[in-house]
Amino acid sequence: MLAVRQNQAVVDPGKLDELEAQFLGLPQVECPVVHHFGPGIYIREVTLPAGAVAIGHHQKHPHTNIMLTGSVVMPDGQGGNKVLKAPLIFTGQPGRKIGYVVALTIWQNVYPNPDDEHDIEVLEGRWLDKSEAWEAQAAATHLAEIEQHHEDRKDFFALIDALGMQPEQVWAQSTNPEDQIPMPEGRGQKITIRKSPIHGQGVFLSSPAEPGDYLAPARIGRYRTPAGRFTNHSCHPNAEFVIVNGSISLVASRRIAGCRGGSPGEEVTVDYRQALHVNLQYRGHQE
Repeated sequence: MLAVRQNQAVVDPGKLDELEAQFLGLPQVECPVVHHFGPGIYIREVTLPAGAVAIGHHQKHPHTNIMLTGSVVMPDGQGGNKVLKAPLIFTGQPGRKIGYVVALTIWQNVYPNPDDEHDIEVLEGRWLDKSEAWEAQAAATHLAEIEQHHEDRKDFFALIDALGMQPEQVWAQSTNPEDQIPMPEGRGQKITIRKSPIHGQGVFLSSPAEPGDYLAPARIGRYRTPAGRFTNHSCHPNAEFVIVNGSISLVASRRIAGCRGGSPGEEVTVDYRQALHVNLQYRGHQE
């Protein structure tokens, strides 16, 4: 989902790839995404701010669309425009959509999920095609961010060296499957696990958070969740681990941005020194 603020009419859907390439160079509007799961179903919910022009990725298959709130002006396929107003349920056909958001809109794409897949990148691959321009922009951004996180990786190795540990030992502990569990079901998943410019995979926030906001459970009893397993280290973290009600939670320590222009959102990071301190406290409480 690419979304920018524009004061212009909705354009011909046939020109969406060309228009998207132009829009990629503009500042993107934050469009929070929340992922919902139920028996045999995956719901991708996006909030679109008023005044934005939103271009969706190419949908591969027919699926149910639900507008919970708002109104959007879209091409009618005959050279004119139509206005979609909530509440509304309809079947979306394969292809791309563009719309001018008249009033704040919460839009849900409802997809079958018979194998109960929870990996968002896998689900996106099943249902969405992303344009060459978007993929190129995402790849360039990732490469730039790898360089930006050089100091974080350097500090990580300095930390484990001070602890007298080798990278192989840290990796073995991190990947140990015996103390890992899936993310518990909740009211909506705002974090995804994706390729990280810091190291391996990381935790990304698809919907923004403010300081003090609860993000996800990190450890429940002796078991780590994906938030506890994949949150990467940073010298300037945006989150921290906190012991709450006998578990360790991941909590925002400053504002964390959500999805913009179809991006995965900002990566959630912690200072591993703080994480080690909290884990030692937690183990003391468990004994």
